[in-house]
Amino acid sequence: MNWIELNTEEQLQELYQSDKVAAIFKHSTTCGISNMAKRSLERMSATSDHDYAIYLLDLLRYRPLSNEIAQRWNVEHQSPQILIVEGKESLYDASHGDIQFDEIEQYLTAI
Repeated sequence: MNWIELNTEEQLQELYQSDKVAAIFKHSTTCGISNMAKRSLERMSATSDHDYAIYLLDLLRYRPLSNEIAQRWNVEHQSPQILIVEGKESLYDASHGDIQFDEIEQYLTAI
């Protein structure tokens, strides 16, 4: 998987102004559940022919960006959490045990 590290306000602004679909994975590097979710996303990506960007936000290093994501897309902060966004609209978000990778893949391939 070619993660795009999300670590600047400028990147966040570009995502917010874009008309392209992107996934944002909010990841806590010290959380076992988050690490399992990240590995599952990587396995999903390895078997998928996707053309959307997947951003990785390290919550421990960039918590203010996570707060900004929650505010901009009107979602509650969670970790781990995945959002599918298109510009100013949050199309999908899930966290913890609600992250279902087959559902995410179906959703992204349908867009």
